Amino acid sequence: MFREMRRKKQLLSKEETIEILKSCTSGVLGVIGDDGYPYTVPVSYALKDDKIFIHSAKEGHKIDSIKRNDKVSFCVIEKDEVIQKTFTTHFRNVSIFGRARILTDDSEKRYALESLIEKY
Repeated sequence: MFREMRRKKQLLSKEETIEILKSCTSGVLGVIGDDGYPYTVPVSYALKDDKIFIHSAKEGHKIDSIKRNDKVSFCVIEKDEVIQKTFTTHFRNVSIFGRARILTDDSEKRYALESLIEKY
């Protein structure tokens, strides 16, 4: 379903991936936006119980896009080290794919909000 990573030496373990998701404070959410164009937006998030929780306004481009198509990607960059001599950048990041849903149940919303408060 998804492509294998081309540079397998850079593949992180599940433990390293979780540590990055727990330690970083922002990421970029990618959705399928208006007219099928990708739309990305920086967000604050929390990881708990293998779920990413994002606080959001109740309306806007991101919400409209998720309602239309729940497939999303999420990227967190832990490190980006520019190497001028070799004209490259060494990244350490996590990129994940999944499905988003807008929480409507009050107990789920409370749990998500508490997860965010706990992190920040």
